[in-house]
Amino acid sequence: MPEEPQIHESAQGPRATPAAGRTAPTPRPVPGPRPVPGPRSAASPRPGSPVPTAARPAPPAARQPGGAADGKPRPPAASRPEPRPENRSGSPRPGSAASQPQIQLIPAPVEGAVDAAEEAVDLLLESGRAPGDILVLTTGEQHPWAAHELSFGEAAYWAQHDAREDVFFADAGAMDRASARPVVVVAVNGGGDTAAARALPAAMSRAEALLVVCGEPQRINAVLGAGV
Repeated sequence: MPEEPQIHESAQGPRATPAAGRTAPTPRPVPGPRPVPGPRSAASPRPGSPVPTAARPAPPAARQPGGAADGKPRPPAASRPEPRPENRSGSPRPGSAASQPQIQLIPAPVEGAVDAAEEAVDLLLESGRAPGDILVLTTGEQHPWAAHELSFGEAAYWAQHDAREDVFFADAGAMDRASARPVVVVAVNGGGDTAAARALPAAMSRAEALLVVCGEPQRINAVLGAGV
């Protein structure tokens, strides 16, 4: 039998230089640390971001209080013309010659007219009337307050009338010295028809807004008329 040829292993060593005409392979870069990127400037856009558009217009200024819709400021409230009060020449003012006070009748007997007048004064004060707005007159016997104050002298008595700080009580016979007040209360507590006939028209001329008469309705109607 013929023998198989034996293959002898050659010893390892440097390979032979490639033949001329062949291109040597390009060496691959050895991996290493990457360079740290520097800080980005505000003007340099990020990769992949859209290109910035033109600057947006500034929002409109806030509307000033009291401004008009067209943006023009209105004049301040102090310079605006104020509405003029309505002139009602047809309605007379209280206390004028052409006006008459409202008349209120409180039925009461002669002996109870002063008490009825005092109750009327209390109601007027409770409703908000100032004490200095009320004048009380008596056709007969004087009110106890007037008699007490006259004991200190007429000068001190009428000084309280002029001060107009409290309700003033007087005799209807002294009507000439009494000044007009918003409310006049008359107590027909005697003196007869003649005294009432003199006192009631004078009291009506002194009352600026309201005349309250306390007494017998028949006597009062006879003096002032059936329409009271």
